[in-house]
Amino acid sequence: MSDIDLDSARPIFIAECRELLASMESALLRLPQEADKDRRDSVHGIFRAAHTIKGSAGIFGMEDIVSFAHAMESVLDHVRDGVLPIGDDLIALLLACADHLGQLVDSVAENQAQPDAELVHDARPLLAQLNQRLLAVRMQRSPGAGDAPQRKAPAAPRQTGADHWHISLRFGRDVLRFGMDPLSFLNYLQRLGRITTLVTLHGDVPLLDGLDPEACYLGFEVALESSAPLSAIEGTFKFVMDDCEVGILPPGSPVADHLTLMRERARGDPAELQRLRAIWLHCASVAPEALDEIAAAATKPAPAQPVPAPAAQPAAAPAPAPATVRARRTGPRPGEASTVRVDADKLDRLVDLVGELITASASATMAGRGLRSAALQEAHEALALLVQEVRDSALQLRMVKIGATFNRFHRVVYDAARDLGKDIALEISGEDTELDKSLVEKIADPLTHLVRNAMDHGIEPPALRLAAGKPAQGTIRLNAYHHSGSIVIEISDDGAGLSRERIIGRARSQRLLDPGREPSEAEVFALIFEPGFSTADAITSLSGRGVGMDVVKRNITALRGSVSLASRSGQGTTVTVRLPLTLAIINCFLIGVGGSVFVLPMDVVEECIDFIDPGANDYTELRGQVLPFIRLRRLFGVQDTPPRRQSLVVVGHGSQRFGLVVDRLLGETQTVIKPLARLFAHLRGISGSSILGSGEVALILDVAALADITRAAMVSRSPAAAAAEPVHQG
Repeated sequence: MSDIDLDSARPIFIAECRELLASMESALLRLPQEADKDRRDSVHGIFRAAHTIKGSAGIFGMEDIVSFAHAMESVLDHVRDGVLPIGDDLIALLLACADHLGQLVDSVAENQAQPDAELVHDARPLLAQLNQRLLAVRMQRSPGAGDAPQRKAPAAPRQTGADHWHISLRFGRDVLRFGMDPLSFLNYLQRLGRITTLVTLHGDVPLLDGLDPEACYLGFEVALESSAPLSAIEGTFKFVMDDCEVGILPPGSPVADHLTLMRERARGDPAELQRLRAIWLHCASVAPEALDEIAAAATKPAPAQPVPAPAAQPAAAPAPAPATVRARRTGPRPGEASTVRVDADKLDRLVDLVGELITASASATMAGRGLRSAALQEAHEALALLVQEVRDSALQLRMVKIGATFNRFHRVVYDAARDLGKDIALEISGEDTELDKSLVEKIADPLTHLVRNAMDHGIEPPALRLAAGKPAQGTIRLNAYHHSGSIVIEISDDGAGLSRERIIGRARSQRLLDPGREPSEAEVFALIFEPGFSTADAITSLSGRGVGMDVVKRNITALRGSVSLASRSGQGTTVTVRLPLTLAIINCFLIGVGGSVFVLPMDVVEECIDFIDPGANDYTELRGQVLPFIRLRRLFGVQDTPPRRQSLVVVGHGSQRFGLVVDRLLGETQTVIKPLARLFAHLRGISGSSILGSGEVALILDVAALADITRAAMVSRSPAAAAAEPVHQG
């Protein structure tokens, strides 16, 4: 493979390594809770991940990654054998090693060549710990016993019985280029049983002038003594199945199956069939008297029908069906998803173009209406439907499940619990909930802070939990679900909860609350998100410096989202984050105030009714419930005379409902969201802008900010009106 090919393949290598490291970390964190059988499967998966990373790095000549992954692989090999017990200390070491591999891979992603030399030097303490465990294994073994498994070399024909598997391997030319080591598959077979005979076939190796050093020309005939099932033996070759020929004959297979496999390997060459007969004499699990029949059959043409087992064959229990795997499968296997890796930048560019297409389509529709052509309007409507389908498909390409983000927190909780000396479990639900990939990337840091804050401030030490009648193990729950066109993420704990009195006292001491004022519960919990606010008595490695929660709110608000908090003393705290499903294109409802047009996300609009002005009040009654409202004219300082007839748009945000008083209802459309420039970042109630089909600029209303305004107005109004609070009941 040329240097150019390697350069183009390196991003694929980096992406694959990151996926393997993520699966390795997830499997390591599951080990303490798994049963023995599941634990063995997880250890095998961790070993395969380390081995694949080592092989892939070898293709690119990244020897530092190869050597480090090899040390991990050697330790994991002994774990698979049951020689090394897998305890908390070893899990912590392997997690640290996986982190270091991730840093090496990230360094390669930045340098596009070799890992950073300082990172390689930093690996020495980890390598020393791995080598200590390998040394301990050697010390446990009897003197003279090596690490490598012993293998018999047959000096004479073996009297085979019916207790061996026969495995016929022919590796494809490209397996070395794909980072696969043929010997590693043979070593893995040793874990399933004992290789009693191994014959290496090297007849296809060309002369030196025709030799490709990156190609594989080897084949193997293997006799394996094992009680493993067929699925386990087939699984050995799962990663190379598309690039090799594998024939597997179970113990007790009839002679006809051996003859069929031999003919398949010989490909019609009688001399090759005779040579294979000599090899079969050593390897095949066939009764000795049947070998002569195979030799005789070598000179006969292949029968039209499968050769039946001879009558003289000794009676035996029914043998398993032969498991000959045909050469080189093409296309996806049944049930296997066909996927293509696409650059995120290309998807972003596609969504941007679809957004421009929506704007152009709206302009064309308006122009068509002006011409009063029924045929043209019909064509534009068909075009608009197609554009909408293209939009939905393009956005769906960027939708990813939030489970990948949630699963990262297993490691966060594991590490933090060890640092804090607490016993904390993480429960995840709603991991299949989808949201825009750009949101996933931007929400990870705020969620990390909220989870760490819950572990530090929320979950009590085991002794305090037991004294309070709780289980010693605390629980943090992550949940996600769709609601009203948004994604809702809940971070909850069963810890001590928040003390209202303590928050008020700390707020007064920090002059965040006016003396003598009694805030509502919502206002008290909102203080948590004020800059510099903290109730921690001591600074820890996780929190307590009074920074972070305000940043969390600011980052979530920048995503057109909102964050709220609910807590009960002694029972726990829940933080609710609400985000839009996408940051690019939305279905929306247009409203007019004065000469301006504003945009509301369609998902929050519940109904539109005629507005009957109640006078000076900022709330009205809607079907027996109090409904606060905002006069957008007053909020945005529109000075001209309002029309005689106005409308009230009822909006839902979470569990809160409120109204917006507008001059005109302009109907539904689609729009592309454009961010506001920094000059307008201070505007309250505005989250972005959009360009309409007419070329006008429309401002997108920030529903979360408007909800805060109405909530504050409800709290500050007269006590008699405040008593009727069903506005929060939806």
